[in-house]
Amino acid sequence: MRRLLDSAPLREALLLWACSFLAILVAHVTVAWLAKPVATVAFLYLPLWAMRRRGEDYQDYGVTFRAWRQDVRLVGAVCLLVLPLFTLCFWAATQLRPGLPGWAQLVLAPLSGQGRAFHARLPDDFGLWVVDQLFVVALPEEFFFRGYLQARLSLVWPSGARILGATLGPAFLLTAVLFAVGHLAVFHAWRLAVFFPALLFGYLRARTGTVLGSTLLHAIFNLYSLFLEASFTPLWQRQH
Repeated sequence: MRRLLDSAPLREALLLWACSFLAILVAHVTVAWLAKPVATVAFLYLPLWAMRRRGEDYQDYGVTFRAWRQDVRLVGAVCLLVLPLFTLCFWAATQLRPGLPGWAQLVLAPLSGQGRAFHARLPDDFGLWVVDQLFVVALPEEFFFRGYLQARLSLVWPSGARILGATLGPAFLLTAVLFAVGHLAVFHAWRLAVFFPALLFGYLRARTGTVLGSTLLHAIFNLYSLFLEASFTPLWQRQH
């Protein structure tokens, strides 16, 4: 453990992650609406500060279109596999009734106890949501976690198992853990569930060497969740 902490890339990665986590936490506790812009600024500029000290470029951390065709194909394949299953799980969660055990209420709090029916509709101002989720949420988070953190941690743990054309090891897993724990800066236990999509984002980063695919998939997942939330309405609410 001590040898690991002597690693400059690991220390730098954990320090910048901790700085971003604390900045978001303080913003949320003091002026809640500031948490999101603080997160965006921290995720974009903390890695930039570290990169400039070493004379590195955005492309060194996956900000490139060099593999865009492969990124788009992989994103399409993941969506075809995952979104139907996610829809089924989302529907099942909406059918749960009150009286769940405490742990289940923590995990399923956004959906439980609200028997719902599906009426397809987009949320209001969906175009603005697209811009927000792509450029304010997905891109900064993917640049910081998959672009910067996963790359720096890969210097500490360069090896791993070869899975579906990507090398996935401790750096891949630790990045997903830090991503999930980082979401607890705005504390709700169910937010730890982002660990699972983080595995897909990290896989895309390792497979193509860019953050384009993970950014697109991240935005699609968030937007699809908004679509489902708008479409699953309470059973007593009729849609015309």
